[in-house]
Amino acid sequence: MAFGSFREWVEQLERAGELRRISEPVATELEITALADREMKQPGGGKALLIERPTVAGRISSFPVAINTLGSWRRLALALGTESVDAAARELGALLHAKPPTSIRETVTLLTNALEIRHARPRRVADGPCKEVIRRFETPSARMEAWPPAPDILKGERGLDAPPTLLDLPILKCWPLDGGRFVTLPCVVTKDPDTGARNLGMYRVQVYDDRTTGVHWQLQKVAARHGRRYYETGTRMPVAIFLGGDPMYPFAATAPLPDGVDEFLLAGYLRKRSVDLVKCETNDLEVPADADVVIEGFVDPKEPLRMEGPFGDHTGFYTLPEPYPVFHVTAITHRRDAVYPATIVGIPPMEDFYIGAASVKLFLPVFRMNFPEIVDIALPAEGVFHNLVVVSIRKTYPMQAYKIMHGLWGMGQMMFTKYIIVVDDDVDVHNTSDVLFRLLSNTDPQRDSLLTRGPADVLDHATPEVGVGSKMGFDATRKLAGEGFRRSWPPMIRMDESVVRRVAGLG
Repeated sequence: MAFGSFREWVEQLERAGELRRISEPVATELEITALADREMKQPGGGKALLIERPTVAGRISSFPVAINTLGSWRRLALALGTESVDAAARELGALLHAKPPTSIRETVTLLTNALEIRHARPRRVADGPCKEVIRRFETPSARMEAWPPAPDILKGERGLDAPPTLLDLPILKCWPLDGGRFVTLPCVVTKDPDTGARNLGMYRVQVYDDRTTGVHWQLQKVAARHGRRYYETGTRMPVAIFLGGDPMYPFAATAPLPDGVDEFLLAGYLRKRSVDLVKCETNDLEVPADADVVIEGFVDPKEPLRMEGPFGDHTGFYTLPEPYPVFHVTAITHRRDAVYPATIVGIPPMEDFYIGAASVKLFLPVFRMNFPEIVDIALPAEGVFHNLVVVSIRKTYPMQAYKIMHGLWGMGQMMFTKYIIVVDDDVDVHNTSDVLFRLLSNTDPQRDSLLTRGPADVLDHATPEVGVGSKMGFDATRKLAGEGFRRSWPPMIRMDESVVRRVAGLG
């Protein structure tokens, strides 16, 4: 189902008994994180929290903060408007039921056509609730010619007599050693300057002052690729950051879509309604008209990079400072009743575990388009996404497990995976005990392991160099003669089902 605002989503959570309101003042400096971390560690992900009176440097913010809104399987199902995430995955899988594609282009075409069956592409509208309050620099030409602008060209719009400032937003400082405040649930819109192709991604945003931030788009991300073209031409790069609106926007921004599939198309499919897009005030990018907050601006390729971080990351460790582009704010627009959405990351499990695991469930049919032998995939919480992937397959020929390892390492974000464990189809990949039992019992370390090198997550502090590391795969499947196994493979100990049923009522 579609939600017209983040507040509407929060109200739905409250009706479903999935929200806890906090009426006491809670500081955006560390306290909200401590509260949310405790909640996220509860069985099943705890409840969503609405901090009604967040404080920024001791002052009560006019924007309430909502956090952990997607941090459970039930809340994800509510956001999707289905009985479960598995049901949504089955529906997408049914739409993709076709001849397996033979190329990446065919994969993109098939997925795009499937998403469009229910909804048209995103559509442009003239205005929207995200522009109920507008603060911008009055003269775009003057703003673009020099930075910072002179005070006389600053003017509030729609009755507000103030320039845009990030200090009005209840932006969190999450962990004690963080380099400052970070926008933690930003949907970042960029465009390829050559093709005009749009990307919606999620990259943390560190606030430097009231009008500049860092944008942590890592070197393998699509926004970074867009940025490289602007840096090559020396022209300013327009960027838009929006928060809130339908909860499917941040989900789509983090989804492992094949390159070339529009994230807003996915969001429209999932919310069962096309996304209405409105043009920004100070650049030509488009954002959802129902967003709660929009931050517009640009990155200047002629400006030196600036150190960003440290940041307490989803790896459970701090990401140390690295140079990243500086984003300059040119306008901030928002709803009058905006809710500020946030999340935190850190030692798992956190809210991001549920979002990432739901993405894997939803896109399992896409993986099967290229690897029909795959039964299921799991990313255990302890693996913090890229450290460990467990995949079960229907094995029919020798070395098939290694085919799957190499195939997954070649698919988008899967290239960052450090460890892949391949098991047979009778293993529950979500049962860590079962997986470890098969790994330890079905493998000979020398024969059944593969060590290779490739791109690594830049957040991985253990690699010898940033973005470069090694990977290991384990074939924990039953071995075949063609794999050099010349012994008989023993059957597992299992009780006869009829006996189990007969004794079920005894004792």
